[in-house]
Amino acid sequence: MKPHRIKKLFGTDGVRGIANQEPMTSEMALKLGRAAAYLFKNRGGRHRIVIGKDTRLSGYMLESALTSGICSMGVDVLLVGPFPTPGIAFLTRSLRADAGVVISASHNPFQDNGIKFFSQDGLKLPDAMEQTMEELIFSGKIDAIRPTADGIGKAFRVDDAEGRYIEFVKNSLPKGMTLEGLTVVVDCANGAAYKVAPTILRELDANVIVLGDEPDGMNINQGCGSTHPEVIQKAVKDRKAHVGIAHDGDADRAIFTSETGDLVNGDQVMAALAVSMKKARRLNKNTLVTTVMSNMGLDRAMKAAGVRVVKTAVGDRYVLERMLKDGYNLGGEQSGHLIFLDYNTTGDGLITALQVLALMKMSGRPLSELTKVMTNFPQVLVNVRVKERRELSNLPKVKHHMNELERRLDGCGRLLVRYSGTEPVIRIMIEGEHEEEIRKMAEDLAGTIERVLGSHAS
Repeated sequence: MKPHRIKKLFGTDGVRGIANQEPMTSEMALKLGRAAAYLFKNRGGRHRIVIGKDTRLSGYMLESALTSGICSMGVDVLLVGPFPTPGIAFLTRSLRADAGVVISASHNPFQDNGIKFFSQDGLKLPDAMEQTMEELIFSGKIDAIRPTADGIGKAFRVDDAEGRYIEFVKNSLPKGMTLEGLTVVVDCANGAAYKVAPTILRELDANVIVLGDEPDGMNINQGCGSTHPEVIQKAVKDRKAHVGIAHDGDADRAIFTSETGDLVNGDQVMAALAVSMKKARRLNKNTLVTTVMSNMGLDRAMKAAGVRVVKTAVGDRYVLERMLKDGYNLGGEQSGHLIFLDYNTTGDGLITALQVLALMKMSGRPLSELTKVMTNFPQVLVNVRVKERRELSNLPKVKHHMNELERRLDGCGRLLVRYSGTEPVIRIMIEGEHEEEIRKMAEDLAGTIERVLGSHAS
């Protein structure tokens, strides 16, 4: 698999950083707005770009700067306020806008923020287009483009955005199906889904217990949401609910808890849904698309079920690219980013939630039973914070240590080491048959990498 270029601005999911520090400053947001407006202004008539955000305090600052940059290039802005990332993908298509922008750092703490873009088709931008945007910013090529008078863009509020998206998500359920009889705990992470997620579940007649729906600009992902699934685990057991759903800050993913209080990750959800969709002849080409991070247990379960597994680099954008290229309709990541191309063009935590709830209703089986279709191999993840990014194959001590571990794991496990696309971190993942043994391997390798490249392992 080819390594992806380390860019000046864009990572695997847009531009990210600490808000009010480079590159996540008002000045850079304005430049990104100008570059996006120039890049997407490629047809006749007035041009429009949709902007949504999560609930972070810094969202106001970045939203204003982006709006200013876009309007300065003669493009109008459609503002929807706090809104799930997949909702912006949908609205961009629905409103026939030229592009969509989301201001969010997903599961990161509130002091971080990010900016990511969707094309008019509701698709994340390919690497080449992000590179073009960077070149526009750093070359100064568009600095002199300054429309005047009525050539300047305007900004509008979209009043019915929530209603549009709520109906869109509900339409992913089979016609006439309700969630009556299900008690559902939903944790909105004090993030972008704090209004729409509970509304959708209530309108479908579920008994809903809502957590993480009181954002204050600083409590997004704080002790709640998909980064703290123990909250829904406890709530499900305490309230004797049928299922728990935890979203991240921008609601493009979902993590589940079964009625027994056990965590259910994206691999387990994909396994259950792939088997169900194959039986119903709804799984295109009997193929599931995942990333190299997915558990070996998923591979074995899919082989037993007659489902082919195609793997991509880490990042839901690469999963989506492969799905679009080869005509597959189900894919995703262990982290809970699932893509249902029959319904939306990006990972959508709310649609994922409804697909799981629909499977529970149609089968009459609890989530704990549905996920028995696969058995997880022990998997250990260790992060190492680094001061700089260097090619690991050029670091003899690291390369030697990795080669030794791969020799020991041959045939009974695997090692994956990669740089994060969103943080200054190297992620070490080891799978094997014995958890204590692979944990020791991962920690030893983390120590080697830390001595060569970084600060401390976590």
